[in-house]
Amino acid sequence: MADCIAPSDTAPPLILNGISKAFQQGDRKVNVLNDVSLSLQKGELVALVGPSGSGKTTLLNIAGLLERPDTGQVTINGKATHRLNDREISALRRKSLGFVFQFHRLLPEFSAVENIVIPQIMNRLSRTIAEERADQLLEMIGLSDRRGHRPGQLSGGEQQRVAIARAVANVPAVLLADEPTGNLDPETAADVFQHLVAVLRSTQTAALIVTHNLELAKSMDRVLTIRNGELVE
Repeated sequence: MADCIAPSDTAPPLILNGISKAFQQGDRKVNVLNDVSLSLQKGELVALVGPSGSGKTTLLNIAGLLERPDTGQVTINGKATHRLNDREISALRRKSLGFVFQFHRLLPEFSAVENIVIPQIMNRLSRTIAEERADQLLEMIGLSDRRGHRPGQLSGGEQQRVAIARAVANVPAVLLADEPTGNLDPETAADVFQHLVAVLRSTQTAALIVTHNLELAKSMDRVLTIRNGELVE
């Protein structure tokens, strides 16, 4: 399975260099990120923690090419992004990045396997290969017997596990997760997180994971704390 879906690029999957971002609130400028730099290596799992409003989600959005920084550079798999237009950004995001959010955001009218197949087909993979990958991923997260179930027929933890499988189906260089277990009870959260780590380890996908759960954070390779717009390891 790892050979089937693991990225092969040897460049650091994600480099953020000198990232700054500010927002305007009325007549006041609010600095959210101040000269933040970080680098993820292939297969490295990094937790991002910090108080509410500290800039965690903003940093994740910039790393995911959903927002542009005011200053600084985002590099994905060795490709600098500051000169890319919106179409090129979308293509790079679709090819190289995976996302897991606090809420699963599965398509309710499609089954678990179809939710994993659809983004692969959108990435121009054949349906046969897409279904093979989807079934492999469902086996990895322990949901092979639920492949035909729609999200409404799955528990919250099962829905989030399918969301994880969907996020890595296109072989992303980097997975970005924003409180992926924040909407779950502690026991289910621990189970989902265990499956998340297992999938990432197996596929050697680098990950930046925002979490308030310090126990889960400690199980990752590094923990970064963002405070007053600055990053501390």
